[in-house]
Amino acid sequence: MHRMTHPASFFKPGPFDALLGAADQALRTLWATPHARRPMPVPDSAAVSLDDAQRREAAALMRVNHVGEVCAQALYSAQTLATRQTGLQAHLQAAAAEETDHLAWTEARIHALGGRKSWLNPLWYAGAFALAYATAKIGGERVSLGFVVETERQVEAHLHSHLARLPVGDTASIAVVKAMAHDEAQHAREAQRAGAAELPEPLKRLMALSGRVMTTVAHRV
Repeated sequence: MHRMTHPASFFKPGPFDALLGAADQALRTLWATPHARRPMPVPDSAAVSLDDAQRREAAALMRVNHVGEVCAQALYSAQTLATRQTGLQAHLQAAAAEETDHLAWTEARIHALGGRKSWLNPLWYAGAFALAYATAKIGGERVSLGFVVETERQVEAHLHSHLARLPVGDTASIAVVKAMAHDEAQHAREAQRAGAAELPEPLKRLMALSGRVMTTVAHRV
């Protein structure tokens, strides 16, 4: 007797399926409510009441951090789409799952502080997606990993700068930013161990300039 193979076992996702997956990821990042797999980080100490100015500044900083996580989703989605290496795809998808936690945490803090997300999130997502996809397609797997390393290094430095700017009484936001910085450093180390190439200085400068524009504008808009 011949064993009957289920028709689904013959199915292999093609380029169109990958495009649909990338589109779904963009829609969920920009318009759906993210759900964290891990609980919100616990503050080291009790929160102190914030005045209106402190609350507005904390909300603006967390909006900037939320934009960074929107861009991170775009980065990992673009690079997953650009590569056919299953090992790299798994690496990128695992990191993206942790970035979804960050997306949910920062959105929760924005709401708790009475703030709002950036109105330009679709623009930030599109820009990050385009840059990451082009880098991965042109440079290949090692350059793609190098892009992850450099991005995470810049994001970690940016998060540490926010720890100095957040009101000391906003212990909940501080706990979130500390946990995010720890994860970003881990992502960079993992990409480095996976064989990341050092990026050329012009690309690093372009990434840094893009980051400065994003953080400056997102703080206000």
